[in-house]
Amino acid sequence: MTNVEELLLQEQASVYEALILLDKTGHRFLFIVDKDGRLTGVLTDGDIRRGLLKGHDIHTAVAQFTHKKFVSLPVEATDREISEALCGNISFIPLLDKEGRPVDYSSLQHHRKYPVSQPLLDGNEETYVTECIRTGWVSSRGRFVTEFEHLLANFHGASRALAVSNGTVALQLALAALGIGPGDEVIVPALTFAATASAVIHVGATPVFADVDPVTWVMGVEHIASVLTERTRAVIPVHLYGYPCPMPEIFVLAKERNLKVIEDAAEAFGASVNEQIVGSFGDAACFSFYGNKTITTGEGGAILFKDPHLFARAKMLRDHGMSATLRYWHLEPGFNFRMTNLQAAVGVAQMERIDAILEKKQLILDFYTERFGGLKEFVQQQACPGGKPSCWLYTLQLSEYAGIDRDEFAARLIRNGIETRPTFYPLHTMPAFERYAGKGSFPVAEHIAARGLSFPSAATLTEQELDNICAVSQSILRMRRMVSSNAR
Repeated sequence: MTNVEELLLQEQASVYEALILLDKTGHRFLFIVDKDGRLTGVLTDGDIRRGLLKGHDIHTAVAQFTHKKFVSLPVEATDREISEALCGNISFIPLLDKEGRPVDYSSLQHHRKYPVSQPLLDGNEETYVTECIRTGWVSSRGRFVTEFEHLLANFHGASRALAVSNGTVALQLALAALGIGPGDEVIVPALTFAATASAVIHVGATPVFADVDPVTWVMGVEHIASVLTERTRAVIPVHLYGYPCPMPEIFVLAKERNLKVIEDAAEAFGASVNEQIVGSFGDAACFSFYGNKTITTGEGGAILFKDPHLFARAKMLRDHGMSATLRYWHLEPGFNFRMTNLQAAVGVAQMERIDAILEKKQLILDFYTERFGGLKEFVQQQACPGGKPSCWLYTLQLSEYAGIDRDEFAARLIRNGIETRPTFYPLHTMPAFERYAGKGSFPVAEHIAARGLSFPSAATLTEQELDNICAVSQSILRMRRMVSSNAR
């Protein structure tokens, strides 16, 4: 957050000095003070823009541009008084001491942090979790685990769903159930979260990286085909940031080459291709229900299966490899990848209003797309043909026209209370996975990773909050343009 001292400018300072300060802070306003530090006016980026359009020189003193009539409050003002004043066209308020000196300020961003993601827990979550505690069913047995699995399977049109402890082990268990292991190669995109490759390594197989498409940011048939070998046994298409892979084409290739397909749908709950929901294409499909996902169980994950025999094997492996008919009789060395009834209780409550959650996420995607779509400073991720994304995190790239790099842009946003996240590092650039890169080249993944930024995308965001986020972002870019053009 920005301190008020960083927004103070002497009234004899030039407009160009004001531009530099506005650009540095990422804010849309400054407080103009006299030599004794008393507030004499306020100045916005719009005031400067209008003044320059009228032909004023950038070396003009800011005193000629400032608003002398402004709304201020004493620093002792209550939250209610401040909230009542922040309405209509008033988006910021200087808070003054008895001598009229700014000692703090309030704005729509200053005292409100916009997180990248935030769980929506206003349904029956508390009621169902309380039931688990009162009845004592807090571990992996209880009605909510089975109910959650049924809800997931029905939503995706799948024959079976298996709830597990997190999305990472969902991938590992799916691979193990499919018999993927030492000597096998599994193709994964170079641009994805680390879990996709880690799961392959943990079953003893070798991850093989493929580059991604520059428009959709996901792996397509051509990328998979370019790294196929005789040892390739499976492919893991990752529906990145909610944008689906071209699954029909991938599935055709997989059938031709006898490859297993495991969809990594951790980020794409509710997305579809040609009106077929993701998670219903592959031999297995894996989901994550971490706290920042579209729906959450705190931690948690799930696997969808078409084949009942594959489902039965995964269920056995999930519970220490124990026989389904003879308790404490272990058929294979298995895992403890079970979901608790407490987690599943939260998941059931989430699934009860999944349509409303997905609708809100779509509104967020549409809002950002409309506000940012016409800006040459941004490059938006696009859906594959027939693809309908599900907005996990709204993510875009800064283009060369932005005049500012991704990290500096993010720094300006956080000063305004707007949290962002950089895109994932390409797998081959990190110590954990660089030995699997071979001699491969992944320029698209590297390009996106260096420029990509995820914006606040929580279903809890209001339209006013989305508008504030967009307005601040556009103001930062606008100020960059003004500084650059007047520096020549």
